[in-house]
Amino acid sequence: MSVRSRRARVAYTFGPVVAALLVAGTLLLALQFFASRRQLVDDVHAQAAVVGLNSAAALLFDDAEAARETLAALEPLPDLDAAALFMPDGRLLGAYRRAGRQGIETLPRGDAADFEGFVIVDPVVLDGRTVGNIAMRSSFTRLYRSLFVFAGLFALAGAGALAISYPLVRRMRREVRRAEARLDRLAHFDPVTGQLNRHAFNGHLHHMASRLQGESRARMAMLMLDLDNFKVVNDSLGHHVGDELLKQVAQRLYDVLRRSDAVFRIGGDEFAITLYPVSSVREVMAVADRVLETFQRPFMLGMHEVHASASCGVSMFPDDTGDLQVMASNADAAMYRAKHNGKNSYELFRSEMNEEMQRRHRIRNDLRGAIDGHGLELRYQPQADAGSLEIVGVEALLRWRHPELGWVPAAEVVSIAEECGLIVPLGRWVVKHAILQVQAWRDEGLADLRLAINVSPRQARDQGFVDYVSAMLERAGCAPEMLELEITESLLLDDTERNQRFLQHICDRGIKLAIDDFGTGYSSLAYLQRLPIGQLKIDMSFVRAIPGDGEAITAAILAMARSLRLGVVAEGVENALQLEFLRDAGCDTVQGYFVSKPLAAGQVPEFLRLARPAARQPRR
Repeated sequence: MSVRSRRARVAYTFGPVVAALLVAGTLLLALQFFASRRQLVDDVHAQAAVVGLNSAAALLFDDAEAARETLAALEPLPDLDAAALFMPDGRLLGAYRRAGRQGIETLPRGDAADFEGFVIVDPVVLDGRTVGNIAMRSSFTRLYRSLFVFAGLFALAGAGALAISYPLVRRMRREVRRAEARLDRLAHFDPVTGQLNRHAFNGHLHHMASRLQGESRARMAMLMLDLDNFKVVNDSLGHHVGDELLKQVAQRLYDVLRRSDAVFRIGGDEFAITLYPVSSVREVMAVADRVLETFQRPFMLGMHEVHASASCGVSMFPDDTGDLQVMASNADAAMYRAKHNGKNSYELFRSEMNEEMQRRHRIRNDLRGAIDGHGLELRYQPQADAGSLEIVGVEALLRWRHPELGWVPAAEVVSIAEECGLIVPLGRWVVKHAILQVQAWRDEGLADLRLAINVSPRQARDQGFVDYVSAMLERAGCAPEMLELEITESLLLDDTERNQRFLQHICDRGIKLAIDDFGTGYSSLAYLQRLPIGQLKIDMSFVRAIPGDGEAITAAILAMARSLRLGVVAEGVENALQLEFLRDAGCDTVQGYFVSKPLAAGQVPEFLRLARPAARQPRR
C-alpha cells in the first residue's frame, strides 16, 4: 500500500474522531468560559459591596483622600484593572488604576462587557440612603489564560487517546478485513469441497448472461452432475467419509477442466460445471467423457476404497435455450434422464425432457394432496399355491389415477415420493388401508389371507414405522404372521447397523420378511444367512424368460432357497408352461396374470368364491 493510500485510510479512520474531539473541546471551552465569567462577575460585585461599605463615610463627608486610600487596597486583586467612587451627582471622588491599564474617569451608565473585560456599577447605600456609586473594571486575562491551559490539557488528553487507540483501531480494521474475507469466502465457497457454491453459481450465471449478450457467436455449455448412491456411503461409512468423497470428487472435476471453466457444488451431492467458450457439441461431449472417466479410479477414503459413479446432464447455450437459468434446468432434466437410464452416464438435453420434468413436478405437487385425500387406490393381486393353485395370499399394489395425467405408474409414484420426502406418509397410507381391508374381508366371512406389502429402503429411516404397523395389526385384530413385508436387495446392500435393527425389529414383532425382485440386486448367501429373511420373490424378468434363458437362473434360485429353507414366490407367471416348470423345480407360490390380474378390493371376495384351480386360464 502506498504512503498516500495509508494517509488516506488514516484520515478516513480518524478524521471523524478528530472532528468529534474538536467539537467537544469547543463546547467544553465555551461552557468553561461562560461559567468562569459568571463567577468572576459575581466576585467583582461582592468586592464592590465590600469596598462600598468601607467607603460610605468618605462619600458622606466628601473625603477624597479616604476614598483613594480605600480603593488603593484593591491592588492585590489580580483581575481588577481600575475602580472609582462617584458622588451622587456623578462627580469623581477617588479612583484607582493599575499601571498600564485604562482608568475610570466618568460614571458608567451601567454594567458593560467586551472581549477584554467588563465594568460594573453598584450604588453605595448607607442607612437606606444612596450616598454614591462605585465602578470597577475587571479584565479577562487570567480567565483566558486558564482557558488556554484547559484547552492544552484537553488537546494533550485527546492526542494521547488517539495515540493509544490508533494501534487498537488498526488491529480492529485488520480483524474486520479478515472477517469480511471469511464471510465472502463462506458466501461464495463450499466449506466441504473448497469449490464455489450455489450463491457463486447464481452470480456466475448473471455475469455470463451480461457477457454473452455482447458476443453474438458465443457458445456455452453446462453439465449437471449427481453422484450415484451417495447415501449408501454416508449411511454405511459415516458422513465424514461422505464429505471426504465429495472433496475428492470436486478436486478431480477441477483437475480435468480448463482455466476458463468453473465447477460448483450446488447441493448435497450435486455439482454444476460451466464450460466457456465451446465450439461444438462434440467438444462438450469429450469433456463429459473425461468427467465420467475420473470416476473409473477408486476413491481412497481413509482405510476404505470406494468405487463411485455419477450421472450427468448436458445443456448448451444458445442451442437449447437463450436463458442461462433455463439452461441449468435443462441440464438438470438431462441428468435425471441419465439416472433413469441406468446411471453412470451422461445425457444431452432434448426438448421432451422438459415435459418429463414438468410431469414429475406436477406429480410431486399433487402427491401430498392425494395421500391426504382420496386420490390413491390399492389393488390386490392374488398369490396361489404352485401345486393346488389355492389362493393363499394377496399383494397390495399402489395405484393412482391423477385427475389430469391419468394413471401414474406405481414405480414413478414411489420414486417421486422418495425424492421429495413423502415416502414415509405414503408407506403408512398403504399399510393402514391394506390392513383395514383385510379386516373388512374377515368381517365378510373370508378366510385369512397372507398380505404382502412392499417397503421402500427409505422407510427404514422411519423410526416409528414398525410400531405403526404393529398398532394397525392390533387395531384390525390380525395376527402379525399374516403380514409379509417385502424389502428390496438394495436395503441389504446398505448393510448398516440401523437397517439390521430395523429388520430384526420387524421379525421380533412376528411379522414376516421377504426379498422382492430377488436376483436383480446384490444379495449374497451371507446376507440371507445372517438376516431374518423367510421368503424370496423371483423377479418376473426371469420367469417371463421361461421356457428359455430364464430356466437356469430360476432353477438355481429355487435350489438355493431349498438349501436355506426359504420359501419362494415366482412373480409374472403368465402361462401353463411357466407354471409347470416352477412346479417341477419346487416353487412354493406363484403370482401373475395366470392366477389373476390385480383386483379392486370389492372384486376379491367374488374372485375367491368363483376360483377353481382346474379351470385357471391365462388372464390379460
